[in-house]
Amino acid sequence: MNNFPKLHNAAWPGVVGKGGEGNDPVIELDTMLDLTAAAEVNGRGFDGVDIFLSEPHISIDATDEELQDVADRVKSRNLDIGTVVAPVWEPTGGGPAMGSPDEVSAFLTQVRKACQIGQKLRELGVRPYGVVRLDSASSVADWVQDPEANQSKIADTFKAACDIAEEYDERLAAEGEICWGGMQSWRKMVDLLERVGHPERLGFQADMAHTLLYLLGYNAPEDALLPEDFDWQDVEKKNKALKELTHALRPWTIDFHVAQNDASVHGTGSHDKTGRHCLPDDANGKLDIVHDAGYWLRDEHGDVLKTIQHICWDGCMFPNEVMMKQDTWNKILAAMQDVQAAHGWQA
Repeated sequence: MNNFPKLHNAAWPGVVGKGGEGNDPVIELDTMLDLTAAAEVNGRGFDGVDIFLSEPHISIDATDEELQDVADRVKSRNLDIGTVVAPVWEPTGGGPAMGSPDEVSAFLTQVRKACQIGQKLRELGVRPYGVVRLDSASSVADWVQDPEANQSKIADTFKAACDIAEEYDERLAAEGEICWGGMQSWRKMVDLLERVGHPERLGFQADMAHTLLYLLGYNAPEDALLPEDFDWQDVEKKNKALKELTHALRPWTIDFHVAQNDASVHGTGSHDKTGRHCLPDDANGKLDIVHDAGYWLRDEHGDVLKTIQHICWDGCMFPNEVMMKQDTWNKILAAMQDVQAAHGWQA
């Protein structure tokens, strides 16, 4: 039985797209931890959680005592912490990576605080692996006003973020979502990573639900690998496009989200439209979860890579009615166990 990569659930779906008028209320961190810890399939559960460093879950300004409390709450449920999400966006205290000097400073301040927390959680013995997740915090609409200058600004900001990460021995992972300027297509994502040029500190976080939309060229039709009216019954053509996509991004990939997607875009609350996450058994899902995860977790020769120590399920923007059902997390855990069995290793 493969025991790597470890299997994590994400806590931030309890916050992202929640709260505010007309939206489902926030699901507290302890509730997300309880739902995660209670999941069980084949006598096995989740190994850990990935977390969002933003209130009401965990403050980016949390004290050492507060972080000790978080560590104790996670450990008490026999879970670890992996990746932490830096709140780099303007509403949470950050600013666009291609913005004014003050906005860039705010962005980098949030990166520093996240790296400090990541380091502290490692020292507390609750975080044996994982990265600090970020994005450009910049809209596509603003980015397209001057693509070359804005891409250069984002790269410079990310270089400075790499210097910060080095101070704390952390690695940063830029998540590819179509809603973030400079990262809205696979070609632009590769271009940004190459401009930064620090693979030891900055890599790519691949989420299967988001990278599927890279194939269709949402927000960047010039980079589409499949036509807008693509027939998803053409599995061979889909697989060919996935091979091209992962060939370009796999060398940069240091963090991986297992997910399902129905090839539509979705957004709630302040979260801009991005890939719609579906349950593993959704009839409209366009991914063969286990098969397609292999494009990311195996090399060009089909050999299992051991570069990613844990994988995570990111179920953002599920309705609370779905999220509060324990069966939801059992289905997700079962899908992740299948990925681990197919593309994992023993250690």
